[in-house]
Amino acid sequence: MLMVELCSDKFLLDLDSDDIFESHAGTGRDLLQAKKACPVNFEFLDYTVITSKCKGPKFPAKQCCNAFKDFACPYADEINDLTTDCASTMFSYINLYGKYPPGLFASKCRLDKKGIACPASAP
Repeated sequence: MLMVELCSDKFLLDLDSDDIFESHAGTGRDLLQAKKACPVNFEFLDYTVITSKCKGPKFPAKQCCNAFKDFACPYADEINDLTTDCASTMFSYINLYGKYPPGLFASKCRLDKKGIACPASAP
């Protein structure tokens, strides 16, 4: 799942995107709790910031990761809210519009184990 952590003056967006498409058996009450609908309507966002810069067949890491950050970082709080379906919805539309291979951004855009750096939100 995507995770945001406050680290000095930056947010980190964890891109373990392969994980969001896998089924995980939970224990206890987790099985009965459905995720809330995402408050961001990812269906109607403009994906050209990604699709115009991140192109195959080589998918250059610098261009793809910068484009992904430009698109995703404004929604980091929503994407990282594990009680919603925002992360899976966002990646579904990114893959639909960009026809990217599974796990592309997770494999190319890792800053470290924590994820990629997003600029801190304005106060």
